[in-house]
Amino acid sequence: MSKQHRIVVAGCGEMSNVWIKELLKRDDAVIVGLVDVYIGQAEKVRDAYGLECGVYTGLEQAIVDTGADLVIDVTIPDSHYEISTTAMKHGCHVFGEKPMAATMREARKIIETADATGRSLSVMQNRRYDVNIRGLRELISSGTIGRLGMINADFFLGPHFGGFRDVMESPLILDMAIHTFDQARFIVGADPVSVYCHEFNPPGSWYKGNASAVCIYEMSDGSVFSYRGSWCAEGVPTSWEGDWRIVGEKGTAIWDGIHAPYAEVLASELAADDAAEKKFIRDMVRIEVPLNWSGKPGHEGCLDEMFQALKEGRPAETDSRDNIHSMAMVLGAIESAKSGRKVMLG
Repeated sequence: MSKQHRIVVAGCGEMSNVWIKELLKRDDAVIVGLVDVYIGQAEKVRDAYGLECGVYTGLEQAIVDTGADLVIDVTIPDSHYEISTTAMKHGCHVFGEKPMAATMREARKIIETADATGRSLSVMQNRRYDVNIRGLRELISSGTIGRLGMINADFFLGPHFGGFRDVMESPLILDMAIHTFDQARFIVGADPVSVYCHEFNPPGSWYKGNASAVCIYEMSDGSVFSYRGSWCAEGVPTSWEGDWRIVGEKGTAIWDGIHAPYAEVLASELAADDAAEKKFIRDMVRIEVPLNWSGKPGHEGCLDEMFQALKEGRPAETDSRDNIHSMAMVLGAIESAKSGRKVMLG
């Protein structure tokens, strides 16, 4: 039988509901404490789920009282550094929401704390956990389309959230684009080197801040990742997973974020055909992508990986040491948009 982790949930806002619902399904997790600066909010969540646990306004006291070994951080980004470092210094691993911190300096100090304490922070990047993106990643890593030259992702949706997103300075990049940026890193197996970003708010936008952006990243494998996105684009939407075109030296892979990905590769790569080399437009062959991944999708799949990593004593796929590169893509894009110049990442 797997170890049952004693869990304190820090932050009892809207996002805590998503985590608590998934945690209650698991045999290896028991919620022993809820923390919120407003004690009434913690009591409300406790009663809504029929939890028999303590409620607290301070994380340190909650850990001491409950003997917790795992903290779920669903507080606001500005609190992530304090919550995660406090938890790790008191012997707890941390599962948290993105972004892992509010600044790169805080993110680096979180990793330093993890190294010093032997504890870890794993970040919820649920869009990695999908059979189609796993198949696309396998296709790319197999070399089927050869060395990559260009990765393109389009993200166009028009959600009317209301609330805090409507008044954020950079709602698309800060609140959503990290998912697509993390997907790009995951799919191609490379990290960002530099970014140039133009951020803007188009006519008809119901957001106060910039809800659209175009970003160009140079990646560590020599490829270029291009992101075009808008959160105020009504009509003909992409999926929430984005619409992808990945161009390699031998062909192109396509994924619309919904259906199974596929590729078209040079026919001459599959059969000896010297004549094909002389054609103006060479013949291509369609390759269907095998979908072999059997994990659970979304939030549940990411949680499975996090808990399995703890069991095996290894870093999770979305460990802070990996996720800091996705965070750098976000903060670098915002810095570039403000400065009007290319920003080096590292």
